[in-house]
Amino acid sequence: MQDSSLHRFISSVRAGWGPLSTSLVEDCQAQLAQLLEADPAEPWLAALRQNKPVNEELYRDPDHGFVLLAHTENEGLYRPPHDHGRGWVIYAMQHGEIEMGTYGRVEDADGIRLVKRNTTLVRLGQVQVYLPGDIHDTRCVSKSALLFRFTDRDLRVEDRQEHRVTRYQARNGVWTLAGQ
Repeated sequence: MQDSSLHRFISSVRAGWGPLSTSLVEDCQAQLAQLLEADPAEPWLAALRQNKPVNEELYRDPDHGFVLLAHTENEGLYRPPHDHGRGWVIYAMQHGEIEMGTYGRVEDADGIRLVKRNTTLVRLGQVQVYLPGDIHDTRCVSKSALLFRFTDRDLRVEDRQEHRVTRYQARNGVWTLAGQ
């Protein structure tokens, strides 16, 4: 295997992989932070910066199931509030800025609605973690952004096949369950 920051990231995460825990999340965060310091001349990163893929899978672990993706987003792209089902995610900003909001889910006699907790501006070199059940939205606020999305599982399966991802939509200025 060729020596690169991407291969070192994969090897390190594989070596420390286990059940979801504080130490696993901290280790993956640290490994992603190191990956963000990769030399832009490394072929895999140079290609991402040149090609600006909307969604490119960089690695899928055949034994543990974790996935590393690269996303290029353009200014104004907004992804409404959602969770990742049973999955957990770490976003790592390689270039640009993304605004990420977090929400609490409130259930009462009037139904289900979201209450916004805060907004974080994720910049170059920063990472942001969302654990199972965490609800967030994203908005690209720079001309373009390149981010890595590390997930503990294939979220397409979690969403499209197992229907565990919850999405929300705005109704009369309130975020409620989508499709209801």
